[in-house]
Amino acid sequence: MSPANRELGRRVQDPGDFPRETAACRKAAAKRFFRRVLAACPEAPKKIVTDQLGSYPAAKAEIPKLTNVKHVFVKASARVNNRAENSHQPTRERERRMRGFRDPQRTQAFLSNFGPIRQHFALKRHLLRSSLYRKQLAARFVAWREITCRTQNPSMAC
Repeated sequence: MSPANRELGRRVQDPGDFPRETAACRKAAAKRFFRRVLAACPEAPKKIVTDQLGSYPAAKAEIPKLTNVKHVFVKASARVNNRAENSHQPTRERERRMRGFRDPQRTQAFLSNFGPIRQHFALKRHLLRSSLYRKQLAARFVAWREITCRTQNPSMAC
């Protein structure tokens, strides 16, 4: 361990004492970052989004081009990404059907009709032998054909 690191370790261990050298290094790094961003962009940004590290506002205050730029802090806490992460997980069949719709009212109208239809064909496959599953599904398709035939042609007997 180098002597500089030992000294830093001693200073950090003192309660309530934070080394100014460390804060100055962070502030200098933040200033370098902001200067690189400004060099890459022809005009000043409208908004700066950073984490809650205190060196960013201090460095931003020292750069004249960034004095009127809004500074937004990203909240760094547990479970802030849950909404994004949950959208990538497998969801229920009913919710999966909603992805293709743009209008919530039309989606709800479809799903309220689709739910009973899906339940008609959703057999518990893992509880049935294959032969019994095929027989039950065939019987349900026969019932479905009768229902749809009656609704399409009410005067005709199917």
